Amino acid sequence: MVTVKLLQAMARISQRISAVAESATLAIDSKAKALKASGEDVIGFGAGEPDFPTPDHIVAAAVAACTDPRNHKYTPAGGLPELKDAIAVKTARDSGLKVAASQVLVTNGGKQAVEQTFAALLDPGDEVLVLAPYWTTYPEAIALAGGTVVEIATTWESGFRVTVEQLDAARTSRTKILLFVSPSNPTGAVYRPEEVEAIGRWAVEHGIWVVTDEIYEHLIYGDARFSSMPVLVPELADTCVVINGVAKTYAMTGWRVGWMVGPPDVIAAAANLQSHTTSNVCNVAQRAALAAVSGDLDAVAAMRATYDRRRRTIVSMLNDIPGVRCPEPEGAFYAFPSLEGLVGRRLQGRTASSSMELAALVLDEAKVAFVPGEAFGAPGYGRFSYALGDDALVEGITRLAKLVGG
Repeated sequence: MVTVKLLQAMARISQRISAVAESATLAIDSKAKALKASGEDVIGFGAGEPDFPTPDHIVAAAVAACTDPRNHKYTPAGGLPELKDAIAVKTARDSGLKVAASQVLVTNGGKQAVEQTFAALLDPGDEVLVLAPYWTTYPEAIALAGGTVVEIATTWESGFRVTVEQLDAARTSRTKILLFVSPSNPTGAVYRPEEVEAIGRWAVEHGIWVVTDEIYEHLIYGDARFSSMPVLVPELADTCVVINGVAKTYAMTGWRVGWMVGPPDVIAAAANLQSHTTSNVCNVAQRAALAAVSGDLDAVAAMRATYDRRRRTIVSMLNDIPGVRCPEPEGAFYAFPSLEGLVGRRLQGRTASSSMELAALVLDEAKVAFVPGEAFGAPGYGRFSYALGDDALVEGITRLAKLVGG
């Protein structure tokens, strides 16, 4: 009887949607916030969300937009023309990629850009090369579009960067897309320009599309450099889609404005899809995004300097904990330590057999939330966002150290 009821319940939801896993990062963040709301003193390293407020000039543009009746109506589904123009200018300024406004589609955050890109490009059975560790949303978006994820593992020793030889070994006659991300979420890895160029030329040689997520382009530290693949390999331009948005660079996660840049036929197809799903992005948010991408990068530089300081602090503190090893991230705002030395170890009378169980144990015992590596295709690791206040960062890692030492 239980089995019948279970099957009946499952039949209510389509197999396609039933197969979608909840976002692990948002789930961890939601649990941490719920515990806080109940009075618990929880420190959350889960969500990739800047702790800075959106810069004042951007907020002022949104306030002004609220009073303009033009923004109270539908606008073109593909984005405000002036915002698309500004994104094209910003793209050339920041990465060197020159595109027309007709090659830009404004979306409800980067996630919609990711989903619509794969929906526009994939047919059932097409394979996508996904480099692990990866952001949790990518495999779900690929599966929803009918594609097949082919994971390629990268390692600590390689700096979590893939080689052309690995790509070639994973390539089959069904390979259609390579998903490329630098700087990386969750590892903070940044590819060298020569590596980016070699990978791009490999993709051109084999007729493979590249979807490149450049959302962290401005969050680079030390001697690392951001490189845009279609700039280094111009021949790739007709088989490449670039994804970006205002969320990370301008501390605008809640405004939900992203975009995709690509060949006109792909952008037109994705715009048709968007016209039937969400129509236009909120006009007030688009006006705010216009102020963001059209303005200078002074506020961005100040935020990056703060992240850089926190990056060095969290890496040093994590490496001081017995059983934890943490490489130094070169980009984004995540530390991605190996926690394998804590798995199987008795902590506060409990033993975690995986990094997933360890994350639950640490949240229960130390009131510290991080995302376990299983969410990113990397068991044994954990992602700690350092986009939170300096005091909270130090307190949170101190609690983890105390738990381990205890």
